[in-house]
Amino acid sequence: MPSSPLLQVENVSKTFRVQGKKLHAIENVSFTLEAGKTLGLVGESGSGKSTLGRMVLRLLESDKGKILFEGNDLSSIKKKKLRELRRNMQIIFQDPKASLNPRMTVGEAIEDAMAIHKIGTKGSRRERAVELLERVGLPDEVQYAYPHELSGGQLQRVGIARALSLNPKLIICDEPVSALDVSIQVQVIQLLRDLQEEFNLTYIFISHNLAVVEYLSDDIAVLYLGEVVEQAPADELFKTPTHPYTQVLLNSILKIPDKPENKQEMLSIQGEIPSPLNPPGGCTFHPRCPYALDTCKVVKPEQRKVAEGHFATCHLVE
Repeated sequence: MPSSPLLQVENVSKTFRVQGKKLHAIENVSFTLEAGKTLGLVGESGSGKSTLGRMVLRLLESDKGKILFEGNDLSSIKKKKLRELRRNMQIIFQDPKASLNPRMTVGEAIEDAMAIHKIGTKGSRRERAVELLERVGLPDEVQYAYPHELSGGQLQRVGIARALSLNPKLIICDEPVSALDVSIQVQVIQLLRDLQEEFNLTYIFISHNLAVVEYLSDDIAVLYLGEVVEQAPADELFKTPTHPYTQVLLNSILKIPDKPENKQEMLSIQGEIPSPLNPPGGCTFHPRCPYALDTCKVVKPEQRKVAEGHFATCHLVE
């Protein structure tokens, strides 16, 4: 029998109360993720990517739906069991400096989670911290530094080392390279890929940089106003994008042509993403969609199969 996925997300939703109104952050999102694979989450700012990542870790409680990690329903398990499972689920934040305690040295920050989970002795935890620093490309003397003494790239490597300290199976990478210089981004991306192969890590990689997502991901889910509008294997999505929102996102990538005659105009999405406090009726993308029909304005589209493993939520999909 085939093994069950490491992670199953089933019809989860999340709303917040803002100024007496409901803010629709996540709406009926579902996906599965196999061990050792990477799911890329893409979409504009405000699409719900980071919210969904935090829901997977139960840093935010879902309003409905299920999140199963190794078959355990995270929404119903006791706090003690959740704490045990969290050893296998870690996160790398977008702003590494803000995610580190300024009063802790780097070594103490990496050791902290191990101490909380009562792993090893103080000496063994320090040895583990030094090993991890070396593995992410930092000298062992960095263990004595404070966050303000390091560069952004060094801090993000510390964040990666800290995430690895508990030998996790799943890591949420929440825009881990967006705050870094381009040359440093390349190094960190390659480091994440090498670590995945070495430790059989499973990633949810959140980013608005489609080129990075294409490089790292096995599957990609495209979010718009908290809804998955298209999901497919990475190669398939970039080869045959089906949802108009995905098409416009891919056309907005700056491409350098190999020949002058292959030059293409870089397109941008018209208008601004609507407020999640008052989402449009029907298809939420219809106010910005160049192909919108009258039906799109009043009838919410259902998810439709495009090909094996490829789904899009659009009336235009046949």
